[in-house]
Amino acid sequence: MNKKFPVNFLWGGALAANQVEGGYLEGGKGLSVSDVLPDGIWGPIVYPPQGEYLKHNAIDFYHRYKEDIALFGELGLKCLRTSIAWTRIFPNGDEVSPNEAGLQFYDDLFDELAKYNIEPLITLSHYEMPMHLVEEYGGWTNRKVITFFEKFARTVFNRYKNKVKYWLTFNEINITLHAPFIGGGIRHDKVEITDQLLYQAIHHQFVASASVVKMCHELIPDAQIGCMVAGLPMYPLTPNPDDVLEVMTKDRETFFFSDVQARGYYPNYMKRYFREKGITIEMEDGDEEILKNTVDFISFSYYMSGCATADEQLNLQAKANILSTVKNPYLSSSEWGWQIDPKGLRYTLNTFYDRYQKPLFIVENGLGAVDTKNSDGEILDDYRIDYMNDHLYQVGEAIKDGVEILGYTSWGCIDIVSNSTGEIRKRYGFIYVDRHDDLTGTFERTKKKSFYWYKKVINTNGEILSGN
Repeated sequence: MNKKFPVNFLWGGALAANQVEGGYLEGGKGLSVSDVLPDGIWGPIVYPPQGEYLKHNAIDFYHRYKEDIALFGELGLKCLRTSIAWTRIFPNGDEVSPNEAGLQFYDDLFDELAKYNIEPLITLSHYEMPMHLVEEYGGWTNRKVITFFEKFARTVFNRYKNKVKYWLTFNEINITLHAPFIGGGIRHDKVEITDQLLYQAIHHQFVASASVVKMCHELIPDAQIGCMVAGLPMYPLTPNPDDVLEVMTKDRETFFFSDVQARGYYPNYMKRYFREKGITIEMEDGDEEILKNTVDFISFSYYMSGCATADEQLNLQAKANILSTVKNPYLSSSEWGWQIDPKGLRYTLNTFYDRYQKPLFIVENGLGAVDTKNSDGEILDDYRIDYMNDHLYQVGEAIKDGVEILGYTSWGCIDIVSNSTGEIRKRYGFIYVDRHDDLTGTFERTKKKSFYWYKKVINTNGEILSGN
């Protein structure tokens, strides 16, 4: 028996509007940064869009959400993380008045979740910045965007304050460092992205996030609002002290973002970095005061760990890997080369909790794999079950360590269009969607073997999980 999880643990699934909804430009929706990346975040920007992309219809959640939420209810989800597409509410981002059709869509969506007692966890900005704000203002490099984001947040807080009690500001805010277009609305194909430009844009995001945290506490006093970072724990490749210091440097690329949002000020190590790089963050009066509005909890995605080394030759060879990490010889990898490290999740949970002493929420974790139906039409995804069992077992170990964890939302609970590669054959869900990279498919939903396994995990509150 594995009695570790608290009785109120939020077992859930996670989605993003731009990866599931489809409904491209329907209901008054405007163009977002995701709409112009047909090959995912590492591919070229195609603006204006040419032809049909997979995301334009995605899995058609926009029209089929009732059917899907019924499946989520059958699965037993207690929580669904998704996002509000900014461009459904303010199609260009700078309108005077919001788009009522967009507001009504999310009203209906949240009402449907309520029928099944599924708690919504809502991300305000999940790689869905309006393209108009990119083209007209330069994305987050322009301080004016703070005001537009505040207006968007105020609109949805007021509209959904009786329906949504868990909020996140920016999805994986630290990804702006590595993918400035999807994270910050900065066109790397048109602008020279200097450190000065990048960190100034990030400062604007910090101010916007803190301002919205303050707003949420004022408008929805019984709500909780958190930050969200991409978690990627680093290990030294060798015991060489230079490798250990390299880990410290790499880790701070993540901790910088959670430090500012959870502690409310810029850490000293970044002040040194700015001095040595000749970066001057332009702050307006009141910025430092606004940053003191810290988040209630810290959420993060976790898919893999990496190794760091000071060896320049090895780092050069690692450039093709995700975030340029060096491979760990002790770990296996997924079909997409992401190293599988369940114990790294326990390590990450303890590291965040030791650092901040704030509740944590694992809002993305899952295995992207090619799923195929057998002759009986079944999807026997035991590899996904093994992956998730091993990770969730380590979550239980972290709870025994004393880490306060609000919940776990697997990515994604139904097949989605991949953000990193723009394809759907990289499947994550417990529910198979008959949709393919060549734009064919019936959109039919089929429950995978992992669906029944995760349902049992939830029903037993994690007691069926096994590990060593």
